[in-house]
Amino acid sequence: MKQVTMLAMSEPAQLDAEKLEQLYEELGDSAAEDVVCRAMEELAVKLAQTDRLYRSGQIAEMRKTVRSMGAIAGQIGMGTLARVAGDVLACVDANDGTALAAVLQRLMRMGESSLTQIWQLQDLSL
Repeated sequence: MKQVTMLAMSEPAQLDAEKLEQLYEELGDSAAEDVVCRAMEELAVKLAQTDRLYRSGQIAEMRKTVRSMGAIAGQIGMGTLARVAGDVLACVDANDGTALAAVLQRLMRMGESSLTQIWQLQDLSL
């Protein structure tokens, strides 16, 4: 008899607090908060676009969206999300569909987790 083990798919998002602090110091509280909020909105849109483009087989367009997502994530201290976005790009470039499917799911989980964590940080700062 074979036994199937379900793995828990959770990975805590890691935010670079120093990067966020630097952003707030450079721009001031109000402008930095505006930048972070716009980035969060854009990341949420890009996560949805990425999923839609992947499901419809538009991999080249999906790659552009993921590349942009990684750049935005890096700017606001979401280093893990940026790194996973890079991993998705590597899978696309290697034409590895199996790895792409797995890493793309990781990107979705990490994106949602990162957005939740930064949202909670903003709630604490208010």
